[in-house]
Amino acid sequence: MSRLLRFIFSRLTVVIFLMLVQAGVIFAALVYFDNNYAVFQAVSVVLSAAAIIYIINQDISSAFKIAWILPIAFLPIFGIALYVLFAKKPLPERSRERFAGLLHRYKLSISGMQSSSSELARENPSAGKQSYYLEHSAFAPLFRGTDTQFFSPGEKLHEAMLEKLRGARRYIFLEYYIVEPGVMWDSILEVLRQKALEGLDVRFIYDDMGCIITLPNHYYRQMESAGIKCCTFHRLQPVLTGTINNRDHRKICVIDGEVAFTGGVNLADEYINQVVRFGHWLDCGVMVHGPAAYSFTLMFLSMWCYLRGDRDDPASFLPSAGAFDGLEGAGFVQPYSDTPMDEEAVGETAYINMISQARRSICICTPYLVIDNELSGALESAAKCGVDVRMITPGVPDKWYVHAVTRSYYGPLLRAGVRIYEYTPGFIHSKTMVCDGKYGICGTINLDYRSLYLHHECAVWMYRTRAVEQMSEAFERTLPKCVEITSELNSKRPLPQKVGQSLLRLFAPLF
Repeated sequence: MSRLLRFIFSRLTVVIFLMLVQAGVIFAALVYFDNNYAVFQAVSVVLSAAAIIYIINQDISSAFKIAWILPIAFLPIFGIALYVLFAKKPLPERSRERFAGLLHRYKLSISGMQSSSSELARENPSAGKQSYYLEHSAFAPLFRGTDTQFFSPGEKLHEAMLEKLRGARRYIFLEYYIVEPGVMWDSILEVLRQKALEGLDVRFIYDDMGCIITLPNHYYRQMESAGIKCCTFHRLQPVLTGTINNRDHRKICVIDGEVAFTGGVNLADEYINQVVRFGHWLDCGVMVHGPAAYSFTLMFLSMWCYLRGDRDDPASFLPSAGAFDGLEGAGFVQPYSDTPMDEEAVGETAYINMISQARRSICICTPYLVIDNELSGALESAAKCGVDVRMITPGVPDKWYVHAVTRSYYGPLLRAGVRIYEYTPGFIHSKTMVCDGKYGICGTINLDYRSLYLHHECAVWMYRTRAVEQMSEAFERTLPKCVEITSELNSKRPLPQKVGQSLLRLFAPLF
């Protein structure tokens, strides 16, 4: 009830109302044209033809081209409106120039860091190819001498974050999609305020869409008054525009450039099971301790510069001399980010590279499964080649319609030999992939269109690290709590459910 009241009286309600007014104006225009059917029909045909030609020439997945073309062909005005709002489109020239400048500064900062990619290429050429891709396409250096630790469920990650935050000596940077007052955020905020009073550089970025119901309007002013530098990512405007979809979905907590956290956990109580909404919430995250943590500092500073225009000297945020003396970190660690502001689908390509490298096993946890032909083809091909491909999805959905679309992808995967399990105690929000027990990815990137194409994301690719071993163990511990979805069980779905899921799948790019 309290969430409903907050929604009714939130800024989001005002924005939705104003958008509906705009939609009403469009509807009125359609009614006018309907009275002049010949004109309406001609305009519809021209618009749909132009839109379809435009989509065909876009550099996007064929599956998603078809998903957009169908509604535009059958419902031209409605389909075009959806495309304008939800599809990934080229940035305006001014935004591209601004981002190009930001990317150039980020590349310069990264170029001064020593990468271990050549060493990995000698040790394992297959792993070296993945590292090479991330280094040259996402400007992500590879590190040795960095310790990693995997935490699941979210309660354990919260405890580890608090411990490291309390030990901060120079700066704390936080960047999160969802923040909501409660046990988790209040405990972290208490530490942030104390550290700000002690003179540390404390900065905080939150996504406006993610927090539009959970935080009051102009929440950043409260943070600034407490000595915490704060800014909002893409404040939601009451205008029908596609930029509403480009959200900051990253979860970054970096401390002194020495320790960093990322994963699926946002700063709200449901992520640590202090509030129960969809059964038991199973989430996870990874802690990076060592030279690789500084990559998260640079990710944060690049976003900070993009939002505020501040041009900090990255060198002033380097880890302290001797900070890692005596630290023993096994394996290779490569933090990376993905952005909708360029044409490189880093998140998807990194996943496909992992799947293609697998020789024995692939273990995936994902809350959503809305994938294109490339990803589904890679998974099916791996299973057909004898790789043990297993996937855990939620048994209790947070969004029924996305879960319905997720289940619509089960059939082809099951027929290819992929084994799918649903987490029966509740909702699994972890985003992990482990291949052959050696390679692993943990981060914020879901297996869905929005995460792979529209959002700012981040993750860590790891090879032979402690965290990869822990991720494998966590996957095996979770399997007994799941029910396996067999081909027989999947085929027994009621006919109306099958039809509904198929229809929803036509609008996969919206999810």
